Amino acid sequence: MNEPYGWWLPINISANGAPIDQLITTLHWFMVLLFIGWGIFFLYCLFRFRARPGHQADASPKHFRLPTYLEVGVALFEVFLLVFISYPIWSKVKNDMPSDEEAMVVRVTAEQFAWNIHYAGKDGIFGQTSPDLISPEDNNPIGLDRENDPNAKDDIISINVMHFPVNKKVKVYLSSKDVIHSFGIPVMRVKQDAIPGTVIPVWFEANKTGTFEIMCAQLCGVGHTRMRGEIHVDTEEEFQKWLQDEAQYLDEYSDAGQREDDSDV
Repeated sequence: MNEPYGWWLPINISANGAPIDQLITTLHWFMVLLFIGWGIFFLYCLFRFRARPGHQADASPKHFRLPTYLEVGVALFEVFLLVFISYPIWSKVKNDMPSDEEAMVVRVTAEQFAWNIHYAGKDGIFGQTSPDLISPEDNNPIGLDRENDPNAKDDIISINVMHFPVNKKVKVYLSSKDVIHSFGIPVMRVKQDAIPGTVIPVWFEANKTGTFEIMCAQLCGVGHTRMRGEIHVDTEEEFQKWLQDEAQYLDEYSDAGQREDDSDV
């Protein structure tokens, strides 16, 4: 399903991934330099103030100007990273969110231990849901009111599998039925908490087709490791065929249910 992550970051298929990767790389090289610098200073102190013939180990406080200058320099560089690099990148990802008209809208409801993915169907209107109608046995994990709401009849529900077309903005509205989960797609550089009682939007745009992993990045219970799903980044033709197949399945399922109801009368 996924290409090996290797020794560094997973592959990037996100339109917003390059600046995020650049920021992560910059931060890690900065941490490497800090580790080397403070390591050298630590070794110098061990050598300079060690016990040796004719000298006792000196543990009294020492005051050096250089470490003070280094600490100030590190603090200023961190401010620079935050204000001039991190904030603009994160602002673009979080604040430049497309409208519902500009993007394909999907609702994702997390639960222990699955991702319930809800598409609006042909009419583009999401049907109403109710907690009272939740029934995993009837393939209705989100409580979709197919009987009374005409907008719900063509809605598509998929568990742990999300399809969307390549080079298309996708806007996901995240929620949770039980505990806090975290919707993570490493190759899209996406990770967003799903919190009970809230609906949180997150968006992304894939620039490469393929099948990749959805992970839960928040410890959510004993089955946390099983909470994995897939994204299928399709061509437009493949995505439309998938929608057509799902719509056909819904029609057949609805017809079968109607025949069963008629036979009971």
